[in-house]
Amino acid sequence: MSEVDLSTHPGHLARRLQQAHYLLWNSMVSERITSPQFAVLNALVAGDDLDQRAVGEQVGLDRSTIAEVVTRLERGGLLRRVRDPRDGRRYLLRLTSEGADVHRDVARRTARMNQVFLAPLEPDERRVLLDLMRRVADAAEEIRAAGEG
Repeated sequence: MSEVDLSTHPGHLARRLQQAHYLLWNSMVSERITSPQFAVLNALVAGDDLDQRAVGEQVGLDRSTIAEVVTRLERGGLLRRVRDPRDGRRYLLRLTSEGADVHRDVARRTARMNQVFLAPLEPDERRVLLDLMRRVADAAEEIRAAGEG
């Protein structure tokens, strides 16, 4: 049996990139706020009247993960759930003022981290890489959604 060249395996490379991202995130951005938590805060900055399901879909988190992330952000005082005035069974997510402050700080730090993360690439290569990553991630989301439906 011969050795497999893992440098040709997208999953292996994605895991290595995730490890690099995690290390940079913890050292340059925040040890308190995770990348998925930031994505949720970011979705709430950008949109009103979003419930947990809509935010999860927007940021690409499955039902159990979004539930855990929202619970942690709520416990941390960064968001709150408010009853939807049009549907009393539904809860909307809203940033608190502390959540907005944390979002602003983390957004600034992520911009610097992204520069470091993508530093080995030329600007045109960065755009191509991000476009390809988005396309693969979007296709994976479509497969996941089809499996749930």
